[in-house]
Amino acid sequence: MPDNYEIDNVDLKILSLLQHNAKKPYTEVAKKAFVSSGTVHVRMNKLEKMGVVKGASLDLNLNALGYTVGSFLGVFLSKSSLYDQVAAQLAKIPEITSIHYTTGNYSMFVRIYAKSTDHLKDILHDKIQKVDGIERTETFVILEETMNRSISLH
Repeated sequence: MPDNYEIDNVDLKILSLLQHNAKKPYTEVAKKAFVSSGTVHVRMNKLEKMGVVKGASLDLNLNALGYTVGSFLGVFLSKSSLYDQVAAQLAKIPEITSIHYTTGNYSMFVRIYAKSTDHLKDILHDKIQKVDGIERTETFVILEETMNRSISLH
């Protein structure tokens, strides 16, 4: 595919179908998108090379795996220029599932899953608070997650 290839309606249809079930066979996607399964395969490879598709992942029920305490963490950095360094250190902590550079009161916003409040306290005290560049943090415990989705493609 040429470097200047633009995403078209066929690409969007394929992405929309796979977004709801990434395990769906390309033959089924092809039927619903009115193209061949070879076209789906070629288009998906192209979209991966373009960086539109970043791979496939499992949507785990962390609660069923014992991670019953979800939280967001507002992080205050001593200097905003330390973001990359701090993010690299936080990314090594397995209980952290996302890291965001933000505007507003916090320099960063982090999502954490723990097995208990004691486990969360240990993560905060023994791992996060020891990262150089973190001035202080503010924790928000998630009481319920009603929705977690990607943007729906039409």
